[in-house]
Amino acid sequence: MAGIGSKKTTGWKATISVAMANYIEAGSIIAGASGLSLWTEYLRLDNFMVGLLGALSANAFGAAFGALAGGWLCDKYGRKFIYTYDLIVYMLGVLVIAASVNFPMLLAGFIVTGIAVGAGVPASWTYIAEEAPHAKRAAHVGTAQLAWSIGPAITFVLAVLLAPLGLLGNRIIFLHLFVIAFITWYIRQGLAESSLWKKEKAREESEPDAGTKKRHAYVELFADKVNRRPLALLLGIYFFWNLVAGAMGFFMPFVYETVGGLGQAQANLLQAALWTMTVAATWGGFMMLGDRMSRRLLYGIGAAMGVIAWVVLTFGGMGWGMLLVFVTLWGLSAGIGAQAFYGLWASELFPTRYRAGAQGAMFFIVRVGVGLWSFVFPTILAKLSFKVAGVTMLVFLVIALLIGVALAPETRGKTLEEIEEERYGKKRADI
Repeated sequence: MAGIGSKKTTGWKATISVAMANYIEAGSIIAGASGLSLWTEYLRLDNFMVGLLGALSANAFGAAFGALAGGWLCDKYGRKFIYTYDLIVYMLGVLVIAASVNFPMLLAGFIVTGIAVGAGVPASWTYIAEEAPHAKRAAHVGTAQLAWSIGPAITFVLAVLLAPLGLLGNRIIFLHLFVIAFITWYIRQGLAESSLWKKEKAREESEPDAGTKKRHAYVELFADKVNRRPLALLLGIYFFWNLVAGAMGFFMPFVYETVGGLGQAQANLLQAALWTMTVAATWGGFMMLGDRMSRRLLYGIGAAMGVIAWVVLTFGGMGWGMLLVFVTLWGLSAGIGAQAFYGLWASELFPTRYRAGAQGAMFFIVRVGVGLWSFVFPTILAKLSFKVAGVTMLVFLVIALLIGVALAPETRGKTLEEIEEERYGKKRADI
């Protein structure tokens, strides 16, 4: 592969290649979700095993530990460092899943894949935000959300088209992710290192006391008073919203089939429609309006739509009329909702030297929560009822709505350096 990095990847091409981490992450979750009933039947999985797959996958613990390590490595060795290795690990993971013939093999593939996508996600949001024009930062960061939406839409369509093949069809879906990952990895080799990261490293090395010991970035993240408000905002909206979205991402087709009585193809087609709505809302809502209108208002609209969607699903039943209203409202909500704003605000509200690490730490906390919830969610459905699960989801969404509207910052149109100076001062102390 000599000369593989000789071609430079810049501009929107660079943004898109980095954003593909989100296609791969979401695609992995949905590939597992769309074939969950098939793997359950093939391997005779019980509720505990199903919950374990959800908890240790790219949807939860696997991604959590990957993000924690990946964010730290990204700040220490550079954004490009992650892109050199993470997708190699990812490709190994999806190949193991595609070839699985027993539960340990399937679980191992899910864990490896989860760790790889977790490592890439904070790096992608950080790199895009640092290289984006400050007046179009939401549009560029929204590309990651767009990829995160397109991945499930395509994966669910493939699941419908390949449904006649049964489990073989699901194996093919994982192989398609392998191909996408390889193409993305190849294109990324031409990426330049983040200019802000290089500038920060040069500044640190040129300081007279550069050799003195500083507090670990994670210690500073949680100890510094100036970080308390953004941590409350970002963990508040992303943690509680993700408890809902994480469970939906992995278990929703399973819910449609076991609670609503839909067939596998119907359930996957319904989810494909939902994600198509998310693609439309991300493009026409977040990317087009995020740099132009009040972000507090835009977030509030999206969060409120998500609450209404779950009111409809929880209390309106699973007839086709209510299901179509639900997928429309939730799909639009997700396009301008918590994840898009989390990716934007998490990149804006922390200094360059631990920007990716902050995202990795928060992503870790969020995905651990999703993992715990994913572990018990199938049991709640089986032992209690969907209505109990639905009301719990509503509580999570209302909390995310209130926190986001109350604490949304005004950062539109400012450079990352201007935001950092406003928050931490022009001459930052080396802590």
